[in-house]
Amino acid sequence: MSFRAQELYKKLARKVGKDVSAEVMETVKKCLPNNKIVMGRAKRGIFAGRHIQFGNKISEDGGNKSRRTWKPNVQQKRLFSYIHDRHIRVKVTTHALRCIDKAGGIDEYLLKTPYHKMDTELGILWKAKVEKMYEEFSNMEVGFFSPEEEAKIAKGFEEYKIAKRDARRETRRALASQKRIEEGTTTAVDAKDGEVEAAATA
Repeated sequence: MSFRAQELYKKLARKVGKDVSAEVMETVKKCLPNNKIVMGRAKRGIFAGRHIQFGNKISEDGGNKSRRTWKPNVQQKRLFSYIHDRHIRVKVTTHALRCIDKAGGIDEYLLKTPYHKMDTELGILWKAKVEKMYEEFSNMEVGFFSPEEEAKIAKGFEEYKIAKRDARRETRRALASQKRIEEGTTTAVDAKDGEVEAAATA
């Protein structure tokens, strides 16, 4: 068990207390990540195993080597969580984004990834929260309609559609008749004006 896993285990033991049995705590030990080194930034996001890489920068002329680092490509994204019904703002690597897209969303990624592969405390905490909420939803009772009630609801929707269609037809007819009346009044006024002009010229 690595030093990081020991520290995480101590934190969990302090939070949980002495109420949990030893068998459960043993299973918790197996679930903790066993990586020795984790970036400080990775504790505040989902990095999916990506860390700083170390290597050499080699000059073209003399082949001189100087140490350098490659940092992971970290982006701040708003990911939609269906279980929370809201967007979650989180720092993720591009590799983690591809993993989330492949899993089908942030909730599915957290559910499918085992605990020992979650590198950070934030990922373990979110995974535990999502699992708890899914368990609560699975225990909820769901009420279904009887076939008679479903038929009644479908009939109501059909009647609503017919009434809406009839109302549209009536408004179109009323607009058309109003337009015709306006055109008739304008033609009558034009005819009167023509008669007046003819009388004046005569």
